[in-house]
Amino acid sequence: MLSKYIERINQVYPYLPIKDYHTNDIGQNNYVIVVNHSFVFRFPKYNKGIERLKEEAAILDSVGDFVSISTPKIKYRSFEEPEVGKVFIGYDLIKGVPFWGKSLYKIEDEKLKMDLAQQLVTFLLELHSISHKDLAGIALKDNDPHLAMYQLYRKIKDQLFPFMRTDAQRAISHSFEQFLSNNTDLNKKNTFIHGDFGSSNILWDPNINKITGIIDFGGARLGDPAYDFAGTLSSFGKDFFNMCMSIYPNGTEISERVKFYRSTFALQEALHGIENDDRQAFEDGIKNFR
Repeated sequence: MLSKYIERINQVYPYLPIKDYHTNDIGQNNYVIVVNHSFVFRFPKYNKGIERLKEEAAILDSVGDFVSISTPKIKYRSFEEPEVGKVFIGYDLIKGVPFWGKSLYKIEDEKLKMDLAQQLVTFLLELHSISHKDLAGIALKDNDPHLAMYQLYRKIKDQLFPFMRTDAQRAISHSFEQFLSNNTDLNKKNTFIHGDFGSSNILWDPNINKITGIIDFGGARLGDPAYDFAGTLSSFGKDFFNMCMSIYPNGTEISERVKFYRSTFALQEALHGIENDDRQAFEDGIKNFR
């Protein structure tokens, strides 16, 4: 299967010599291929990912001008034939390794941890400050957080409840209904968000304790800025999350929303599995609710 993607790259960019390549299995929605240890190519796995990759490409063409940490800068793209296996983007590999939670746990110096928290929060402040005008020409999806969570709740009840324990169903219903009944945040301002701000999309250099890049803007949209911190909480735990909240303006005010969004991640993974016939994603997401 991998060879067909290399053939496609060669077809569109015959002048690019491909000496070696390997896959990166982290991507849930895209096949990720590293070419010549220098370039990253991403191919959508599903038809619905094609339009999303187009949107992401447009976002990446602009977002790097507004943030201080490196983001992918597209050099190669193929959208002329909108078919899975033919559509792709390619960009220079950003140096660094995924900032896994286990890497953070090995750091004992609290000042170093705070420095990392400052780097991540600064990036999110910059990202959340990007305006419609800054991304002119990009039709960003503007999500009403309550409507989005209501729709997610309906899907969970319809598609996942049949696979769940009764007590798990009750706990999920209580959590969603409590969030949906809270009207205090209805007038909050949506911002530009990353949408998947977790370990696998945060690159760092452990030798210098520096975040080197933020990748995968496939979930970027207008939404609740608290959603980005849900990825931080999920990846790095409560202590580091609290560090971030102490830096982010009005961090304590968004903490409860962050925790709620975090609680939906496994459920969203299970739904992704059902909707895209991905058995592994479904099993990974539903396992704690059976």
